[in-house]
Amino acid sequence: MRIATTALLGLLLPVALAACATMGQPADPTAGLENADVTRQVAENGDVIEQYRVAGQLKVVKVTPSRGPVYYLMDTDGDGRPDDGAPVSPVYWKLFEWN
Repeated sequence: MRIATTALLGLLLPVALAACATMGQPADPTAGLENADVTRQVAENGDVIEQYRVAGQLKVVKVTPSRGPVYYLMDTDGDGRPDDGAPVSPVYWKLFEWN
């Protein structure tokens, strides 16, 4: 019985870990933007801020900190500003990526 349990864990563990790594993580929101104009700015602290605009309208702000993972601020309501959300702005982190 112990061998069967160990074999079952050996088969299910990679699947469970892969599911945990991808749950709740949105895909790259800049990937689906066609004909986007990208404005790139480097802050004094080394953070890279990229604004993605389609037809002049702000869609996504991608922040690549000098330390830490990339995160995105998105405009989902179409007002031209990243959504505020109450009480915290929605920030999306990309924690893992596989090719």
